[in-house]
Amino acid sequence: MKVIALHQEEKDIIRLAVDNNRHAQHRIYTTYSPKMLSVCRQYIKDLQQAEDIMITAFMKVFTKLKDFEHKGSFEGWIRRVMVNECISYLRVNKKMNFLEDEYYTEGTVNDVEWQLSVEEIQCLIDNLPEGYKMVFNLYIIEGYKHHEIAQMLGINEGTSKSQLSHARKMLQEQINKLKSYSNGTE
Repeated sequence: MKVIALHQEEKDIIRLAVDNNRHAQHRIYTTYSPKMLSVCRQYIKDLQQAEDIMITAFMKVFTKLKDFEHKGSFEGWIRRVMVNECISYLRVNKKMNFLEDEYYTEGTVNDVEWQLSVEEIQCLIDNLPEGYKMVFNLYIIEGYKHHEIAQMLGINEGTSKSQLSHARKMLQEQINKLKSYSNGTE
């Protein structure tokens, strides 16, 4: 039985891209850009702005590619660069507002009996205030812990928890309104 290194081709492409091989860089971009645009779109409502941020983040990926240590997945590393670029953009443009609220409640979200499309879910998330949306995405989608989010965003851990709680509550209210509307009760 012959053992083949599964990620050897990826390592070769990365090595070539570090040496400024445009073909290798283009291959990385075309491989990962659809997923990374989706990541940026989770944080940035406007599609064109999300694309601009993604391209800027890819420039950082290629600039810092020599720092990638092949520990963990390459896609995960790129994703982290994308998220950090979105946070930087929102911070610079002062689009994130956080209410300093140390008190939060662990609410439960009712099971949704009917299915929402990805577009509908993204629309509901887009309607959240930027601070709620940022914490919701970092916690629910990206899987960061509250202390990590607090450090990334320069807020208290309690504020992170509060923002998530408020985001969940607001989403639940939006879902309930959609449910009432679809049932003809509103």
